[in-house]
Amino acid sequence: MITLLDGPLGTELEARGVPPVRDCWSAKAIETAPEVITAIHQDYAQSGCTVHTTNTFRTNRRASGNSWRARTLAATALTKKAVPKHHRVAGSIAPVEDCYRPDLSPGSKSEPEHHEMATTLAGAGCDLLLCETFCHPEETLAATRAAVSCNLETWVALTAGPQTNLLTPQAMAQLATQAVRLGASAVLVNCTPATDTQRFLEAIIETEISVPVGAYANAGSPGDNIGWRADCDLSCHTYAKLAKSWVDAGATIIGGCCGTGPRHLAAIQEHLGL
Repeated sequence: MITLLDGPLGTELEARGVPPVRDCWSAKAIETAPEVITAIHQDYAQSGCTVHTTNTFRTNRRASGNSWRARTLAATALTKKAVPKHHRVAGSIAPVEDCYRPDLSPGSKSEPEHHEMATTLAGAGCDLLLCETFCHPEETLAATRAAVSCNLETWVALTAGPQTNLLTPQAMAQLATQAVRLGASAVLVNCTPATDTQRFLEAIIETEISVPVGAYANAGSPGDNIGWRADCDLSCHTYAKLAKSWVDAGATIIGGCCGTGPRHLAAIQEHLGL
């Protein structure tokens, strides 16, 4: 059975005229454009997605300051209200610093920060926790421990980065295995170019890992100033064909990351016959 995870909020907000703000990325939109966030969640649901990610990628204390808890609670409430009650809400937990700058990571010292995010998301009613876009080994495991301690299903998504130079396939597979030992319920490849995701996914699968494996990749291009441009380099059809190859390799959780949108997820649903 294939689970369809939703796509991004940040680049989709940008595509709908809500530009990201440096440092807090899409978090500011929780206050300035909640109706757009709601519409995006609803569009993903209409596209066949049954797991919906909260807009909390940059609502942690470092990115959002004193507003972190209020933003985290508000973002979760928006997601829960926007999607069907039988769908699941995944609380997004991101690296405390720039996800593409593992050199800035505090490593295992980040665990208390991840724990406060995890407990807040769990308390707000998330059905599962999604530790996403991690590449620093120690911080990945710290976030995994923090999420698992909440007794919620925990998915861990690892990135090789837009240039695929943050983790090798072998290093990613090893880190995925370690996360599973700590209690991760699923491991995924994310925020990696869609055209280069397969080898990372296959490296994880080849370890004969004991949990579901998935992928949600990038279809956009790095922006000059902030994050990602909303224009797509990959057509929806091409992305769906790549997603089919991930399923053929053994993936059972499929979604989209930067540069994708509801049309990409709808194309996947159609291509896979879900």
